[in-house]
Amino acid sequence: GRLDIGTAVLFRETEPPAPGSVLDLGTGYGVIGLAVAASWRAAGVPEAAGSVTGVEVNQRALLLARENAERAGLADRFRAYGPEEVPADAAYDEIWSNPPIRIGKQALHQLLLQWFARLRPDGRAVMVVGKNLGGDSLQAWLTDQGYPTTRLGSAKGFRVLESRRG
Repeated sequence: GRLDIGTAVLFRETEPPAPGSVLDLGTGYGVIGLAVAASWRAAGVPEAAGSVTGVEVNQRALLLARENAERAGLADRFRAYGPEEVPADAAYDEIWSNPPIRIGKQALHQLLLQWFARLRPDGRAVMVVGKNLGGDSLQAWLTDQGYPTTRLGSAKGFRVLESRRG
């Protein structure tokens, strides 16, 4: 019934991505991906110019993301899948995420490297991470992994990070 604080900070500190191919990593019930798709529709962006793929492991959340896309009239721009359903050759202009930090550091690192490898050469990833949940150390780690990462903003204990291909 309400937007979590981290995602609210992400929306407040950034502009929606330009139309293209966007991945909402850890989509949950679709908040970030649906907001991106809705912003494009509101701006009059043709359906063919931009699509959002939501990826989620939780089957209940995945069902809710699909239902929310239908209810919002955005099923033509937003599709939610389990990770195994995403074609291996799928590449993205941008990845947006409020990543699942609580899965543990090692699992999170593997998840980010797996999906960041799908960024197109000039692509970027935008994430919101709690400072107390390792936002600053994640920024340094991503940079060390070849994804130079900068802070776009900070509010209410959250960092908005932007990573690019190195």
